[in-house]
Amino acid sequence: MFNKHPKGLVAAALANMGERFGFYIMMAILTLFISAKFGLSETTTGYIYSAFYASIYLLALVGGIIADKTKNFKGTILVGLLLMALGYLIIAIPTPTPVPNMPLYLGLTCLGLAVIAFGNGLFKGNLQALVGQMYDNEKYSSLRDAGFQIFYMFINVGAIFAPFIAIGVRNWWLKVNHFDYDATLPELCHKYLEQGQNMIPQELEKLTTLANTVSLDGTQVTDMTAFANSYLDVFSRGFHYAFMAAIVAMLVSLVIYLANKSKFPDPGKKVVEAASAKTVTKEEVQMSATEIRQRIYALFAVFGVVIFFWLSFHQNGYSLTYFARDYVDLSVINIDLGFTQIKGAEIFQSVNPFFVVALTPLIMWIFTSLKAKGKEPSTPMKIAIGMGIAALAYIFLTVFSLTLPAKDELSTMSTEAINAIRVTPWIMIGLYFILTVAELFISPLGLSFVSKVAPPHLQGLMQGCWLAATAVGNSLLFIGGILYTSVPIWVCWLVFVGATACSMIVMLSMVRWLERVAK
Repeated sequence: MFNKHPKGLVAAALANMGERFGFYIMMAILTLFISAKFGLSETTTGYIYSAFYASIYLLALVGGIIADKTKNFKGTILVGLLLMALGYLIIAIPTPTPVPNMPLYLGLTCLGLAVIAFGNGLFKGNLQALVGQMYDNEKYSSLRDAGFQIFYMFINVGAIFAPFIAIGVRNWWLKVNHFDYDATLPELCHKYLEQGQNMIPQELEKLTTLANTVSLDGTQVTDMTAFANSYLDVFSRGFHYAFMAAIVAMLVSLVIYLANKSKFPDPGKKVVEAASAKTVTKEEVQMSATEIRQRIYALFAVFGVVIFFWLSFHQNGYSLTYFARDYVDLSVINIDLGFTQIKGAEIFQSVNPFFVVALTPLIMWIFTSLKAKGKEPSTPMKIAIGMGIAALAYIFLTVFSLTLPAKDELSTMSTEAINAIRVTPWIMIGLYFILTVAELFISPLGLSFVSKVAPPHLQGLMQGCWLAATAVGNSLLFIGGILYTSVPIWVCWLVFVGATACSMIVMLSMVRWLERVAK
């Protein structure tokens, strides 16, 4: 798989894999951490999640500009790694829960997220530009799509195991403090601390039952306020310790990058050399300017389409995680390791990267076989197909959600009634399988398309714009939370069906034009 590709590909992919391992430790638990620690609703949490996820990709545009201006891609990438490690450290430092000063401690968490986002902006797009330059060599140019698929696969190797680490650390700390894990308890504990005995009777009954169920030492709970405070503190502190594992992953990525830094190509050096290589005529400048405009128009057309994919896809860490917590039967997922248990809604975050790794060789084989027969779809056509597959994923989830009650109805239902309507975890696995196929048709091939079409002197900027388009989609993620809490569940997913299906139609209408520009 690797022998025909540039030697620097594997090293760059491994450096990115370590960074992504730390990142996905955080993303597996971020929304549940914010809800559990600060007692915020799904909707309010969604605003923070959307802003953070959007800033990650928006700041990649800034990172691209910095690298293009300084011509120091490698140094920019290194600073990004260091900043991300610092951001994880800020969040990993344990603070009391329930928080005694909401603005202070929530602000501290948001500061950590902002530092991570800026570091990611310096790192992500510029590393992709570096990989893209490896395939500017005519010897490797025909392998560009395959190279980015391999690069993308390595990203997800780390992401497979990240949720298990996050869950394992959190549940280990609960067990050390003689508590068991229950996904619904943090929300109930916060409600009790706010409302006391004035809680909805069904919720108060659930809290009383669960409080005695999760106490592993058999102690009967007589002071519910003390229990709520203790459980929330232990639960959230376990999350803090999980963020420490992300710091370790960042350090591993840093070591790999430094060990191979001298072997990587330098996009900044290439731009300088190209600019000084020859003097061009006025006609050549005019023709070049026209071509540059066409390339930029084509890139921005694709950027506009993929906004709606990321709006739908990145619900995996938000509304889809809440759906797994509230509607999926998690009792059948329990891996007992003795010192800890692997169970919780976060576990589904490992399904998507697992399928990325498992399916990438198959997808590559299919494309290679079609190429040998002269029937391989163009990159723009692959992206259009991917949008259609994403629509199918949400159609799948919509069908299985038709009979489920709305989120606000759960508070008035008994534990037995809620357990009766829970769906099998295979629903989530099937959903992520389909979404992953869509992702493999869009994300790595989109990166390839950008690296191929972007003008040489705008490589970093255009990779940043690709990530900025992702940022726009991510800035709208809160829509999923609003829909999740205010309309029937099936209507929520139907909105994403419409968004991805319309994007597919638009992309299909532009395929021939994009193919001409790419040539």
